[in-house]
Amino acid sequence: MKREKIVVLGAGESGIGAAMLAKKQGYEVLVSDVMKIGEKRKKIIKKLAVQWEEGGHNIDSMSDAKMVVKSPGISNSSPIIKKLKSSGKLVISEIEFAARYTDATIIGITGTNGKTTTTMMTYQILKKAGKNVAMAGNIGNSFARMVATGAFDYYVLEISSFQLDDIYDFCPKVGVITNVASDHLDRYDYSFENYLNAKLGIAKNQTKGEFLILNVDDYHLKKSIQRLKSTPQIIPVSYDSLPSGVFYHQKGIHYRRNGQTCRIDITDLPVYGKQNVYNSMFASAVANVLKISNKDIRESLMSFKGAPHRMEKVLTIGKVDYINDSKGTNINATYFALDSIKSPIIWIVGGIDKGNDYHELLPLVRKKVKAIVCLGKDNEKLISFFSPISDIVCATQSMSEAVKACYRVAEYHDTVLLSPSCSSFDLFKNYEDRGHQFKEAVRKL
Repeated sequence: MKREKIVVLGAGESGIGAAMLAKKQGYEVLVSDVMKIGEKRKKIIKKLAVQWEEGGHNIDSMSDAKMVVKSPGISNSSPIIKKLKSSGKLVISEIEFAARYTDATIIGITGTNGKTTTTMMTYQILKKAGKNVAMAGNIGNSFARMVATGAFDYYVLEISSFQLDDIYDFCPKVGVITNVASDHLDRYDYSFENYLNAKLGIAKNQTKGEFLILNVDDYHLKKSIQRLKSTPQIIPVSYDSLPSGVFYHQKGIHYRRNGQTCRIDITDLPVYGKQNVYNSMFASAVANVLKISNKDIRESLMSFKGAPHRMEKVLTIGKVDYINDSKGTNINATYFALDSIKSPIIWIVGGIDKGNDYHELLPLVRKKVKAIVCLGKDNEKLISFFSPISDIVCATQSMSEAVKACYRVAEYHDTVLLSPSCSSFDLFKNYEDRGHQFKEAVRKL
């Protein structure tokens, strides 16, 4: 009997995971990548003994496929996706494919900012509570790879908007939306509404048996509750007191549901900033839904080390703190970074501008920022915008140059903050490379 065929588009982590799972489930598999496949991944593909092609897609070789599993990096506007869909092929996302082959409890976490840290916090809480849990998705290994190679009772998934495109039946037991701010709009026809709808997709198949945890301090999310077509149990999260939900008050996380209130003290939370208070509330809300004890929740939060390159304290030199927030690649992330620091700030900003509107940052810049160090191949927009606001604005072309400029300006009890608001690909391989170079440059001072 001839096996059904699946095409996997893209040979990155998502595609490799999908190929592994498809092979395990007995499908005939074709992995197709428009680029050259790296040797490490090619070795895995060959070991799987599946068909593969690189340097382009051959549409004819896909004609007999049952379905196509699309990697999140491939836009729905790409020619190959348009051709496949117009020919009637079912195109699904990798998380949709993986979810079909597990009965585990799925916690799905999305949002513009905070999703990585929230995912890591949630995973740590469940692990501390003794759950058989894996962390996957947009962090670490792909969901499909984890389903193919392990057997877990819980999956905590970081999920990007790209991964929520082309889902059909995917339905997490607990969905979390941390916030929604303008980002990646080039993938959504430059429409914020389209981007918001992509994020809301995490809840589209939820019913009364599932939970949706969302940030009601976010205007767009709060407003979107009314238009949800699905029917999950909604748990609101806020920095201010709520009649029902999860909120922050007097250095504690409060749960108020069904007339009952309980509190977890986070006075000594080891991670920095207001965004991490939100992240702690999101993770605690998930744990509360899953009936994890307050003791396990608090102990996990108090031992949490933080996500790399997200408000990461590097060193204190001459009573000046150096903070690495290289993962702050949009305005909203930088807003939280600036807002969380109490001392005068020397701010490193810049990279590939994604159409940023910096007006939202002006009140904080006026109040807190004493010097701005622009870091990018093209700093003209930043210099033009911030020169009337700050007495010190300079342009740099390397991380070493930027950090040395900060060192010259910094005084006792200042904070040097790398929070670029921009993509990193003009001068760096990625935001991780940018963060590593920042830390190395600081250590060399």
